[in-house]
Amino acid sequence: MAVFTYRIAMLPIRCSSSNSTNSHSHDPNQQNLHKIKINGSASAMMPLKVDLPSSLTITSVAPVVENLSLTKEQTRQNIPTKKQYIDPHRQGLIVEEGVGYRQTVVIRSYEVGPDKTATLEIILCLLQETALNHVWLSGLLSNGFGATHGMVRNNLIWVVSKLQVQVDQYPIWGEVVEIDTWVGASGKNGMRRDWLVRSQATGQVFARATSTWVMMNEKTRRLSKMPEEVRAEIAPWFIEKQAIKEEVPEKIAKLDDKARYVVTNLKPKRSDLDMNQHVNNVKYVRWMLETLPDQFFENHQLSGITLEYKRECGSSDIVESLCEPDEEEGIINTGLKQNNDKSLFNGFSLPSEIMEGNGFLSSLEKTPLKYTHLLVAKGKTQSEEIVRGKTIWKKKLLTTMPFSP
Repeated sequence: MAVFTYRIAMLPIRCSSSNSTNSHSHDPNQQNLHKIKINGSASAMMPLKVDLPSSLTITSVAPVVENLSLTKEQTRQNIPTKKQYIDPHRQGLIVEEGVGYRQTVVIRSYEVGPDKTATLEIILCLLQETALNHVWLSGLLSNGFGATHGMVRNNLIWVVSKLQVQVDQYPIWGEVVEIDTWVGASGKNGMRRDWLVRSQATGQVFARATSTWVMMNEKTRRLSKMPEEVRAEIAPWFIEKQAIKEEVPEKIAKLDDKARYVVTNLKPKRSDLDMNQHVNNVKYVRWMLETLPDQFFENHQLSGITLEYKRECGSSDIVESLCEPDEEEGIINTGLKQNNDKSLFNGFSLPSEIMEGNGFLSSLEKTPLKYTHLLVAKGKTQSEEIVRGKTIWKKKLLTTMPFSP
């Protein structure tokens, strides 16, 4: 194993062929690492140390199809059949001693909201994309949605059973972000996938995420045990490392029609379906958040979300979204410990922290708000749970006091 230290610019990478007489000289699909040319200057980039084999090859920009039996789709995708260590198209590379994956992305103008920061939905999309690109570089990707060759032979697909995301800060428009992802075992038949999202400029971690995945039979739509041939494919990629420290999970209660916020008659569109023919989990989050009032979003920022998936949602399902605050809503009552012996201010009982001089904003910002969510598929005779959720919100910085003296 040879160790190289080199700089990677966040600019397009151009691969050039060689006129040497080695065994790959007539194969434009085989390119040596030392022949990679980088357009532009990398003087502003941090050096990156990567463990790479001395015989490293990457896929060329313009692949030549040697096997005429390949379909047009396979030719256009050019999915690697062997493990690759760098992907110049996606600005991704293999890290963590050859089993983890890192991808560099730039937050684009259409990925930010009115405050010029990336939305949670965009972060979820980036997590999904980097996970798939990790499998892409591994050489294990078949023609499924992240499915390996062994999974396709057994008619299996991946489905997520749980997802947790913690957001400390949202990246801003134009910011260069690095996303690391890796996988590990989850019980006998599941797989865990974790992510770290950080600023390339400062190294600050923006978000952490962890998820649990199980296998479903694509034809019967029933959960399946992991076949040994699939275990043999993915087990060498497992890492004993966690982005979010594992704790006793908080139980997410099941809501009913008496929930405070309810949005009914939600119908999936064709654009909401993924390659497995069910609604993408990013759409679930959108449906959940739509129940909250617009004014709430003006004053609060989502800092965490946990999703527990119960069943898939198809194109024919009619969905209802329910939401209930875990604490009584109000400007003052945000779950802070209150002292009823303190004096009242404009009719509200003030938290002791305010009365003791720590300030109004300090008191509001310390304790987050929590909401419980539920998506159900409404049937003629009964409703079926799709996903339960828990969201955590932080108070945005207030520019004006809500009360007049």
